[in-house]
Amino acid sequence: MTISTLVPVFAALGDETRWSILAALGEGDASASALAGRLPVTRQAIARHLAVLQEVGLVDSVRVGRELRYRVIGTQLSDTARRLDRIGDEWDRRLAAITRIAEEL
Repeated sequence: MTISTLVPVFAALGDETRWSILAALGEGDASASALAGRLPVTRQAIARHLAVLQEVGLVDSVRVGRELRYRVIGTQLSDTARRLDRIGDEWDRRLAAITRIAEEL
């Protein structure tokens, strides 16, 4: 995962409603209508948020009968978390080097 793929994911995750949608989908697949029944957002707004999440690869849709249900794509979230862990590890290494230099002075 490169920075060019992380930026759109973080932009999508920068919205509280989309976080709520992801959390709800973490409990199980759901349609836009079902999500609108659980969240204080209209079905149309939910559909727009789902489109953003789908565009960046965080959710996918599957047709079940006449209903379109959405589900979280765990691999994308896991890849994002691993990338953040690597960034955190690099900062930890840099801070440790600064600490060593400061202690030697």
